[in-house]
Amino acid sequence: MSVERIEFLGASGATLAGKLHPPRGRARGWALFAHCFTCSKDLRAARELSDALAAEGIGSLRFDFTGLGQSEGEFADTTFSSNVDDLLAAAAYLREQGRAPALLVGHSLGGAAVLTAAPRIPECRGVVTLAAPSDPAHVKQLLGEATPELEAQGEATVSLAGRKFRIKREFLDDLDEANLPATLDGLGRALLVCHSPQDETVAIEHARRIYQAARHPKSFLSLDGADHLLSNPGDARYAGKVIAAWCTRYLDPEASPRSEGDAVRVEGGPRGFTQAVEVRGLHRLTADEPPKVGGADLGPTPYELLLAGLGACTSMTLRMYADRKGWPLEGVDVVLRHKAEYRKDCEDCANDKPRRIDRVDRELVVRGPLNAEQRQRLTEIADRCPVHRTLTEGQVEVHTELLEE
Repeated sequence: MSVERIEFLGASGATLAGKLHPPRGRARGWALFAHCFTCSKDLRAARELSDALAAEGIGSLRFDFTGLGQSEGEFADTTFSSNVDDLLAAAAYLREQGRAPALLVGHSLGGAAVLTAAPRIPECRGVVTLAAPSDPAHVKQLLGEATPELEAQGEATVSLAGRKFRIKREFLDDLDEANLPATLDGLGRALLVCHSPQDETVAIEHARRIYQAARHPKSFLSLDGADHLLSNPGDARYAGKVIAAWCTRYLDPEASPRSEGDAVRVEGGPRGFTQAVEVRGLHRLTADEPPKVGGADLGPTPYELLLAGLGACTSMTLRMYADRKGWPLEGVDVVLRHKAEYRKDCEDCANDKPRRIDRVDRELVVRGPLNAEQRQRLTEIADRCPVHRTLTEGQVEVHTELLEE
């Protein structure tokens, strides 16, 4: 399903604009996303993160706060508290659609907002902050020289990221009244704090304060190398994948995909190549294709997954063999590449047509104080791993049965 444009009434009665990202495959739950101060729902990081969550079966709503983006209302009349109220209105909208948010995700000041809103959303089970300040009043530092004018005149125009905004003193007063430490102490939800050590807008010290003030269960994710806005799409996609994996145990169990015992389950959506993979009801992966063939590149390709299986099996087999022999094997590195070639001189090519031969090149490094004879033997054992033998010995039969939905 494609992204859906929606509208709903905000806390002040203004019409707010949003975008729904339906989950791909079987739905695992819904998330509500809050953008950063003076940003909008269309920030690239918000789009990338929402897409990454959707690929993992988690739908999401991202919307513009009152007076921003495509939403109605006057930004000058808004406060931190009104943003929280808009979040509650968005949660009510999702609830009416049968999609009450089990997960709240907030970026920068939006992170402080979701922390404040979470205790008032009964369906919320987990909260994620991205580059969030430990004190909403930190936003004052972004206002620069306008702060004295705001306090003296009651209203001022500030320039943020090249755009001008009208802000009232009530906004500052409301920030001062926010008590995030008390909110964290009574949060009552699982928390994931995501922050970059290189964030120059909100220093990582804020992440430490949030983490220390919160009660368990809580986790921390270092977005090493990312900037404050997660402007590199890869950083946002990475965060989305980790968030999806982290929140699995906190989502409504009824929204989780059904387990198929020892089977591997793969589900694809109505468009694109992104596939949700579930193994034994415990492990979730994403398969996809690169953009050059029409994919979104949200996961490895099917052939890359096949190579990963062979590489993992190779390394495991060498570990088992070395342990049984008591050899000092300290580690195994396996690098694999796949290609297909056509050979005209094959003996069993029907009608003189060339036969496709799939070739896998495997590079093997065994680490540790092993002698030459041990290294040679381990190289031979690599060919005896079960996946290697499945691929090269005999013939694999695949039986397909069509089931009713």
